[in-house]
Amino acid sequence: MTAQVVLITGASSGIGLATAELLHAEGFIVYGTSRNANNASKYKFHLIELDVNREDSVTQAIKEVIANEGRIDVLINNAGFAIAPAGAEESSIQQAQAIFDTNFFGVVRMTRAVIPFMREQHSGLIISISSILGLVPMPFGALYSASKHALEGYSESLDHELRSQGIRVSLIEPAYTNTSLGINLLKADAQISAYDHIREKLHQQMLKAMSKSDDPSVVAKTILTVINSQHILPRYTAGKTAKNLKNLRKFAPVKIFDKLIQHSLKVE
Repeated sequence: MTAQVVLITGASSGIGLATAELLHAEGFIVYGTSRNANNASKYKFHLIELDVNREDSVTQAIKEVIANEGRIDVLINNAGFAIAPAGAEESSIQQAQAIFDTNFFGVVRMTRAVIPFMREQHSGLIISISSILGLVPMPFGALYSASKHALEGYSESLDHELRSQGIRVSLIEPAYTNTSLGINLLKADAQISAYDHIREKLHQQMLKAMSKSDDPSVVAKTILTVINSQHILPRYTAGKTAKNLKNLRKFAPVKIFDKLIQHSLKVE
């Protein structure tokens, strides 16, 4: 059987890199993407340039993969960024739009670009890296959570639409993962002194939690399981923490769950 062709956005580090390396080792033809592909030769898989915020860049990258391989079997939407803990009012409208442009509209651009090719081959799988925060909103992380909530609704709706075309859509929901995301967080661009203490406190708390969190390989292995599955589900958690939080949200009474969030972040 011919090896499946996989396209992964944001593959130069973190979850994207771990996934690209695992799938390459498993015999897939892997194209990873990065906004800067100058060091492409150091990767075992193909690394090509792509900026999910630019329509022309998305189109060009997909044309390159199709020209080389003739098909795309799996799209993994991984590219994204987060803002360091801050009050929702501490980000300008421009910053709010920027996080949605990458985390949500970047996925929409990639998905719209690959669907015609998948529809023509009457097969395909689109996997997007969401977050357990797409189900469990985090105080002082409103915009990131909102972008992932939007992704959850979009992906599940799309999955229902595309099944008759032989295409499935699924979400991966990790909790904190030990990647460079925590180091490279953007600061809120309209900071307010009333939040100074809690903002720094939560940032340090986040960095500590991420340093003890799951390795990106946990998410990569979940993705491999989904690709190899005969019965695709709309969403999968990755790691014990994400699973526990999902169960808490599902089964705990609202008042208790609310108190747990407040207490765990010490924002009562």
